[in-house]
Amino acid sequence: MDGFAGVTHPSSHVVTMSEVPSGLTGRVKRVFDLLLAIPTLIAILPLLAAIAIAIKLEDGGPVLFRHRRCGKGGRPFMILKFRTMRQTADKDLEDLLKADPNARAEWDTLRKLHNDPRITRLGKFLRKSSLDELPQLFNIIRGDMSVIGPRPITDVELELYGIYAGHYEAARPGLTGLWQVSGRNETDYDTRIDLDSHYVQNWSYGLDAWILLKTVPTVLFARGAY
Repeated sequence: MDGFAGVTHPSSHVVTMSEVPSGLTGRVKRVFDLLLAIPTLIAILPLLAAIAIAIKLEDGGPVLFRHRRCGKGGRPFMILKFRTMRQTADKDLEDLLKADPNARAEWDTLRKLHNDPRITRLGKFLRKSSLDELPQLFNIIRGDMSVIGPRPITDVELELYGIYAGHYEAARPGLTGLWQVSGRNETDYDTRIDLDSHYVQNWSYGLDAWILLKTVPTVLFARGAY
């Protein structure tokens, strides 16, 4: 897997897939999700409380950020994150993209900004350390997400998947995934689509175990995180 360099796909027809994984293997993966998410959530409750207090003290705004994402089978769900942006983030982004063509080009390519002026001082730390993602353990317990799978995307991003949207919709979105451990924000969006497609087409317990092991150093060393 370390030598993965993308997947070559046919481009003449819509690619669809059934549920991945399905049947007994899907149920086993779901049990694994719960066995990992529930004890982890209980163990880190003091950390979650400390982060929540710090966010509230910084600017008095909401602790959590909820945003609509595309789930398995195309079903929408509200993803949970610790809020890392200023309360005026939507307007700030709109104004920035209108005024800065370089920022516009970066946003169009990556759907991210390396130096995002919307992010708070605490938010930069939470993003760099991936601590902002911890509330998604609740999404996993609810069944919206899995521990491992394609990272959750928006309706607008799903359109970028084009004929491969069916690959993304075949699996539960993951707290971590192949894109997460393969460069993350340092990759372009076409590579992200290839990685998600590769994961779904080649899913196995072994692949999930490899991704989970790779996640640890990826998070610890903040690779591709900003």
